[in-house]
Amino acid sequence: MSYREGRFWQPDVTVATVVTDGGRLLMVEETVGGRLVLNQPAGHLEPDETLIEAALRETREETGWDVRLTAFVGAYQWKAPDSPEGTGRHYLRFAFAAEPVAHDAMRPLDEGIVRALWMTPSELQAAHARHRSPLVWRAAADYLAGSRHPLELTRHLA
Repeated sequence: MSYREGRFWQPDVTVATVVTDGGRLLMVEETVGGRLVLNQPAGHLEPDETLIEAALRETREETGWDVRLTAFVGAYQWKAPDSPEGTGRHYLRFAFAAEPVAHDAMRPLDEGIVRALWMTPSELQAAHARHRSPLVWRAAADYLAGSRHPLELTRHLA
């Protein structure tokens, strides 16, 4: 049964932050489904927060870094492959560019996050088999190609 036939459908809305410093990208190693994968600091939008607030929160929770958002990189839609548990989930990801401001090395990281690490773009691209999804490289590649849009493109209406 499809959503057009009455089944409720809703994509997972997520944010990701492409944090750069000295030509390196801030990434997280996390355990997902028994695999150690790479991702940008990223996560789900929570009720009553803006996309910008979510990006700042997820980056802090997953890496211990406070960042300053500098641009909107892009919006991405992706359907995960089907799994034994059912049909693949649909993701709508909003990616932001950011620069590091301050790091709290004592801050505990979110559950499932093994560590935060800095990688060069070539190191990240070479590790493509470990990317959590194709969204990881797409957002990084778009940022590296110069995709920068005003943060005002993401509007929150209260």
